[in-house]
Parts: sequence; C-alpha cells; structure tokens
Amino acid sequence: MQTVNILDRSKMVSALNRQLKVDPATAAVVTIDMHRGHLDPSVATMPAAPEDCERVIEKAQDLLGFVRSRGLPVIHVILVHRYIPGLGSEAKTVGFWRAVQDVLEESDRLSPGRKSTTTRHNLEGSPGTQIIGSLLHPSDYVIDNKKRLDCFYGTDLEILLRILSIKTVVLMGINTNTCVMNTAFSAFNRDLQVIVISDCVASMYGDDLHVLGLENVKRCLGYVLTVEEFKKTCAGKAD
Repeated sequence: MQTVNILDRSKMVSALNRQLKVDPATAAVVTIDMHRGHLDPSVATMPAAPEDCERVIEKAQDLLGFVRSRGLPVIHVILVHRYIPGLGSEAKTVGFWRAVQDVLEESDRLSPGRKSTTTRHNLEGSPGTQIIGSLLHPSDYVIDNKKRLDCFYGTDLEILLRILSIKTVVLMGINTNTCVMNTAFSAFNRDLQVIVISDCVASMYGDDLHVLGLENVKRCLGYVLTVEEFKKTCAGKAD
C-alpha cells in the first residue's frame, strides 16, 4: 500500500486565517447530522467513535452557547429516511449505499470496529433521528429532510440562509469527509464564506478520512478553526 505524506501547508493556512473576518450579523452556524444516529452509541446505526462523540458534543455545547449569546442563528440539518412498504428504507434506492451494505453484512464494518448500517440508518421515527438534546434550543431552526451528503441538496437551507441574510456559514458535525465537506463545497459554490470548526467535527470512517476532510477544506474551500480560535475571530481578536 502506498503511503502518502500530508504536505505541511501551515504557513499558507496561517496567512489565510489572518485575513479572515467574521461579521456576527451575517453569520450562522449549521450543524450537520448531530443526531443520536451518529453521536449516541446506545442507539447509533452509523456511530462515530465514543471518544469522538464525547468531544464533539462537549465542544459543540460550548460553541453553540457562545454564538447564541451573540445572536447568531443556529440551523440543525439532519438526515431522515422514509420507510417504504415493500422496499424498506428509501436509502436502498442509492446503489452504492446498497452495495456497501451487502459488503458490510458479509465481512467488514463501515465504522471501524463498530456495527453500522447504510440501509437502516435514521429511519423516520427512530431514536437516531433525534438531535442530541443538549445541542438543541427553542430558538434554533431545524431542517429534517436531508437525504444525501449535501445539506443544500433537496432542502430549503439555501432559502433560509438567504432570508437570514447570511454570508458566512460555520459548519460542524458528522462526517468530516462526507456531509461536512460536501456542504462546504456547496456553500463555497454559492459564494458563502466557509468556516469548519475542527474540534466539533469527526468521521465515523476513521481518523485518516477526518484529516483528509479538514485538509481539503482549509487548503481549498475555506477556514478551519478550533472553537477558541473562532471565538477570538468572532470578537475581532484573531492572532
């Protein structure tokens, strides 16, 4: 197997981050699939590692409390699949997901060392579709008809952002390399400023793809900051 070294682009990334400006009046946080189906190991059907679940929830609580106190909107986008009689989950219509499930049932696991399923994940009405309770506030917006890896595709996220006059989206959630990165691409393509909070994201697929997702965002699509770095930037105190 070929080994690929991650290029050290820290100098470039630091220079980019110094240019970042965030206007709280035109910024919103978008949480991506921060539901029990990923983050609650007791019911999760596509679980992140337990230590990642704890970290992401703890850091997200901190950041969401910060942004709410400053009036930034919080928008939760979650995946929910219908159950269709005679078919089962509508996810079965996606050929690759169905193929992955066939392989999983025969041998390996999508989430390394943990049981997982693509075609029984987050069925409508199941506990997995519930947003982690400590991350949800009555003032938040919820979009619960995400069907694919991109939070914009097939939802009203773009319309809501436009209504709220948002120019900067702050992304967090699961998975770094799929739904977070796909949403970062779509936001970038809509001329939105993209920020991903590095300690509020994780990948159930493993640390290698988590790192890939963050590297791809910060070198190609937008800014990758920790919770504390974002707080300083939002207050106009970036180093």
